Amino acid sequence: MLDIKRIRDDFDNVKKAVESRGQGDFGIDKVLEYDKKRRALLAEVEQMKNRQSVSSRQIPVMKKEGKDTSQLMAEMKKLSEEIKALDAQVSQVEADLRDALLNVPNTPYKDVQVGADDSANVELRKWGEPREFDFPQKAHWDVGADLDILDFERAAKIAGTRFTVYKGMGARLERSVINFMLNFHTEEHGFTEILPPFMVNRDAMIGTGQLPKFEDDMFHVPAKDFFLIPTAEVPVTNLRMNEIMDEAELPVYYTAYTPCFRKEAGSAGRDTRGLIRQHQFNKVELVKFVKPETSYDELESLTRAAEEVLQRLEIPYRVVRLSTGDLGFSSAMTYDIEVWMPSYGRYVEISSCSNFESYQARRANIRFRPAEKGKPEFVHTLNGSGLAVGRTVAAILENYQQEDGSVVIPEALRQYMGVDRIEKK
Repeated sequence: MLDIKRIRDDFDNVKKAVESRGQGDFGIDKVLEYDKKRRALLAEVEQMKNRQSVSSRQIPVMKKEGKDTSQLMAEMKKLSEEIKALDAQVSQVEADLRDALLNVPNTPYKDVQVGADDSANVELRKWGEPREFDFPQKAHWDVGADLDILDFERAAKIAGTRFTVYKGMGARLERSVINFMLNFHTEEHGFTEILPPFMVNRDAMIGTGQLPKFEDDMFHVPAKDFFLIPTAEVPVTNLRMNEIMDEAELPVYYTAYTPCFRKEAGSAGRDTRGLIRQHQFNKVELVKFVKPETSYDELESLTRAAEEVLQRLEIPYRVVRLSTGDLGFSSAMTYDIEVWMPSYGRYVEISSCSNFESYQARRANIRFRPAEKGKPEFVHTLNGSGLAVGRTVAAILENYQQEDGSVVIPEALRQYMGVDRIEKK
């Protein structure tokens, strides 16, 4: 959530920044309108309470002097009713203001290039060279089916489309990738492992920015008003909801493996085969709580930590900086890591690493107290995939496939797999 004081004091620039996303102004004019109305009402209430205070001091004096206080008492009663009515108006306009603020996205960071969509994204760097095959390469869903380690047909029978059953060495590969990633991030980058709930309440979804705007994209359990998590970002970030940390505790690094659940309502026809776009998929997430002045350095190190996973697996990738039009709702700046997929002939997103600045912290009320014991400030939050597990498995199957149909296991995974190759039975 944006700071209302910033909107009030620098409205034109904030509106311009929001509009640079290319999707209108997100009703930011209403925010200013509600703010002005709220401030006017509060001033009126304050004025009435001052009058009430003066009158309340007069009454005992008048009684002591034997004067009639009935008229003043009647005025006091009327004033009290008017204050009560105004307080109700203040409560309503404050609710309207919060609702309007929740629907305004974050403002892009100054280094983010303006663009309408992903065509304006900027490639920053590449790592590794795409393999040249001397045989016809197969898509990962065909590699998996031929090895009998991925079963899409039976998954459809029990759950519908966009689900997968992992079998045998396929299930072991998925589990090995998860364990490798968690061990890597905890042992080499100092992240603390978290195993959070896979369902969260409405407040948590609001805190990280999924609600109210994207409620229709979420799997909802109405009886309890729970939501299946679309990413571990939601429960892990909200672990610190309504908390004030000491400055000495920062930075805080968390990593978590969870399944993720998404309707993918707007993705019809896009990457619908295989493991790339599923209703349920596994992911290892990285979350940081940091001081504001360090957050962009922390974004660089977060991205490098995710990149190093692919380097250890020896899979080519590239890093792009998203344009304003492709930026996530809550993000101020995002780097996408895209892995090379031979059957696609292009790079495919496998991680998004974002700095949300104080946007999520303001929604979830996550603060820290400076060492000099000053007024609490909002932390900056960051997160990124470290990595999407199913897409990593897909990239392994495609990049390490052999002419005989087998798949060589990357060196980094062999201690987890117990084999160096998956072969046809």
